Amino acid sequence: MDKILCSVIVPMYNEEEVVTETYKRLTGVMDSIGENYEIIFINDGSRDNTKAILSEICENNKKIKMIDFARNFGHQVAITAGMDYARGECMVIIDGDLQDPPELIPEMIKIWRNGYDVVYGKRISRRGETLFKKFTAKAYYRILRSLTNVDIPVDTGDFRLIDRKVCEALKQLPERSRYVRGLVSWVGFKQTAIEFERNERFAGKTKYPLKKMLKLAMDGIMSFSYKPLKLASYIGAILSGMSFLYLIIVVFKKLFSPESVQTGWTSLIAVSLFFNGIILLMLGIIGEYIGRIYEEAKGRPLYIINELLNMEDRIGPRYNIQYHEREPKP
Repeated sequence: MDKILCSVIVPMYNEEEVVTETYKRLTGVMDSIGENYEIIFINDGSRDNTKAILSEICENNKKIKMIDFARNFGHQVAITAGMDYARGECMVIIDGDLQDPPELIPEMIKIWRNGYDVVYGKRISRRGETLFKKFTAKAYYRILRSLTNVDIPVDTGDFRLIDRKVCEALKQLPERSRYVRGLVSWVGFKQTAIEFERNERFAGKTKYPLKKMLKLAMDGIMSFSYKPLKLASYIGAILSGMSFLYLIIVVFKKLFSPESVQTGWTSLIAVSLFFNGIILLMLGIIGEYIGRIYEEAKGRPLYIINELLNMEDRIGPRYNIQYHEREPKP
């Protein structure tokens, strides 16, 4: 079996408009390095022609490999599957929309050869994105950094190179609600940044609308911090103190003030709604953590594979199921 220097991991979900261009640019860059490589596309349950295009590419180029999921399992899980099956001495994770430039890969490999185990891309600008997305992304990374003891670099995505030993360390982390960039920071090793300007999508629409961005943000916070739970204690203590002070004031007025304490239904309902809202908020935070415990306890696999192309028969590292590569259809 030939030694592979670099495995490029590319999650794909409904990217029929960009997949061919992504393949051309990635192979052009990797061929220029002059070392053996593989490009692993993960078809994350696409409903368009992404799988058909990737299958044709795999038939014509054996360095291109595909993991076809049985359904959509999510971007972070797709990255994880790519790392599970990658054989390279190092791995590059890059999205298929070409916002992260493949042309940076040779420089990443050069930095890796100089002794770094992780080389992550740091965005100095984000072209083609709204002011709202830029502001919320900037704020989120800084909030996450303040909530956790893990040094998660700000203004970074999943575009990065990782060494084989980092990949092997990540395979030992079985959690279901995955936040890969946080996990890479958590395992440690020698890490550095490479700065770049993020481009607009080559074609198609973003696969990360606001709802998915919020879920990813929640995964990041809840996977690396329990401070939201401590927040419940702090708010409860503050509100209890305020209530006790208010009780003292009411008793004082009743005993020593000539004015009688009047019942105000409006203020009573307002205070009641405020306290009930705080209670429901805290229950929601606790429920998020309990839900994640429930997901972990079920012990289901992270993903189910429908088909492997251009890969030797292997047992997926997270399964006891043997997946066999199908013969190409005539």
